[in-house]
Amino acid sequence: MTAIDPPQRSRERADAARNRARVLAAAAELFRSRDPRAVTMDDVARAAGVGRATLYRRYPDVGSIAVALLDEHERDLQERLLRGDPPLGPGAPPAERLAAFYAAMVEHLDRHLPLVLGADSGASRFEVGSYGFWRAHVRALLVDAAVPGPDVLVDALLAPLAAEVFQYQRERGLASAEIAAGLRLLAFRVVAAG
Repeated sequence: MTAIDPPQRSRERADAARNRARVLAAAAELFRSRDPRAVTMDDVARAAGVGRATLYRRYPDVGSIAVALLDEHERDLQERLLRGDPPLGPGAPPAERLAAFYAAMVEHLDRHLPLVLGADSGASRFEVGSYGFWRAHVRALLVDAAVPGPDVLVDALLAPLAAEVFQYQRERGLASAEIAAGLRLLAFRVVAAG
């Protein structure tokens, strides 16, 4: 997942495009119907009705399939952060933008939690391109607000958005609105302390 401008896709053969669509549809259903961390490449190949070689030719692992499924959703959110209306987009004070970012991420996790768990759970979270984008965005807000030590704080401010943390909070009975409200409080406290 990269920020905004996707590379131009080379011409894809019709059978390869059909296989890709079948793989992504099958994987999306598997991620929805079971623990995404338990989905295997064999499960995806079997559900998609493709051979393992076909699957591995395009995707090295299950995480890369989840990343492909998430890509469009994350590009949309990135676009809104860069060019959307305030407070999520430019033009609002940093605390309001950070709070809006948290609210948008909570909504994103609500809609796509199984995919996010499959794509970037644990340490792999730091390797996906979207994390770098979220990190740069939050750091820029901290710098804009003149918060001291933005490099120390940025990962701590992103930690509550880890898929496992969100899942744990939801399993404990917290509503998404409660989680977003708590993160809003965090955003205003941190930026006001700057």
